[in-house]
Amino acid sequence: MRIAVVGLGHIGLPLAVQYASRGHEVVGVDIDERIVNAINHGVSPHEDEQALIDRVPELYAAGRLRAATWAGADRLSESDAVVVIVPVVVDDERQVAFGPIDAATRDIAARIGPGTLVVYETTLPVGTTRGRLAPMLAAGSGLELDRDLFVAFSPERVLVGRVFEDLRRYPKIVGGTSPASTERAVAFYHSVLDPGTEVRAVASAEAAEMTKLAETTYRDVNIAYANELARFADSHGLDVTEVIDAANSQPYSHIHQPGVGVGGHCIPVYPHFLFNGEEDLRIPPLSRAINEDMARFAVELIERRVGGRGELAGQPILVLGIAYRGDVREDAFSSAFRLRGELLAAGARVLGHDPYFDDEHLRARGFEPYRIGSPTPVRAAILQAAHAEYRDLDPRELAGLELFVDGRNALDRSRFERAGVTYAGIGR
Repeated sequence: MRIAVVGLGHIGLPLAVQYASRGHEVVGVDIDERIVNAINHGVSPHEDEQALIDRVPELYAAGRLRAATWAGADRLSESDAVVVIVPVVVDDERQVAFGPIDAATRDIAARIGPGTLVVYETTLPVGTTRGRLAPMLAAGSGLELDRDLFVAFSPERVLVGRVFEDLRRYPKIVGGTSPASTERAVAFYHSVLDPGTEVRAVASAEAAEMTKLAETTYRDVNIAYANELARFADSHGLDVTEVIDAANSQPYSHIHQPGVGVGGHCIPVYPHFLFNGEEDLRIPPLSRAINEDMARFAVELIERRVGGRGELAGQPILVLGIAYRGDVREDAFSSAFRLRGELLAAGARVLGHDPYFDDEHLRARGFEPYRIGSPTPVRAAILQAAHAEYRDLDPRELAGLELFVDGRNALDRSRFERAGVTYAGIGR
């Protein structure tokens, strides 16, 4: 098949590579010329996983993978299938921002020909594929939906850094705007995924959209519950990690772990797709509020340990890990930014360190760059992203450190206590 993948980010490019690895001819489309130029020189612009780095040169050399901006994407008219993975996020008011995917849909519509299958893998609010995007495709292309234009939704269910593994591991959920569209999308995924991968059809595009929102929001709700338990344990002098481990020894208990917040493109964003405008949904918005409040809880914990409210004024406080989770070079919706805001509100001087980002990136995000081993003193440090580099952190390399807050309950308490540093975990 001739396949186009629109959006070559940290998930879109691995999808393009997967399809090309199965023998198909793939063109990737992106508005970022840097990404396009790298691929067209046989180099992966992303360094998330070794398989991606290895396969881009091979597939480019074999002529099965190319990239283009919209100005050079006229060959979409020859595509049998177009897979769209352009981000849809929420704005500062937590409202869904459709602008980029609307623009991509209009560009696709202007270029596709009869018989094309268009599949959206971008997470969407329920009803968006049928009610918003499919009509745009039909109007812009002049093609009749479900006769010579076929549209489906199939949520991506992978994590950055292990996309190829997750593509094999999890069933591919598919739902179309009609039985014919569903059938074509199922056949498409059978041809582009590895043999033996389950492709599971659901009743409609709406069912597929809701599947993704249900699984993502479940994680947010579960984490919120763990955070509530952590705060309860903190007020009662208990170790929540011991409690959760004991509770999960019973097979019906699957409590997640608490922390200073939830980041990334998915969990802080997609619950809004489910509950915005839906007054009858009560647990998901409450869970969002609980998780977003954990940065304030962590800063109040620091204040209590160093002497009380107002004690952080002018004090250097270090945030370790700006990425949204450990060992990824991505900081979308990172809890580090809520921590920065709460620390600044308390009057602190906010320093930042992350092995995946340079000083310029840290400054642009509002952190004063800090180097481990520097003579610059820090009164307290908080672990926000549990990078592997921090696992063996020597407290003596953080000059002047009095308090270490393990925001992910990931490090060895005894190492800090032996160094004379007070250790505090979340709910510990």
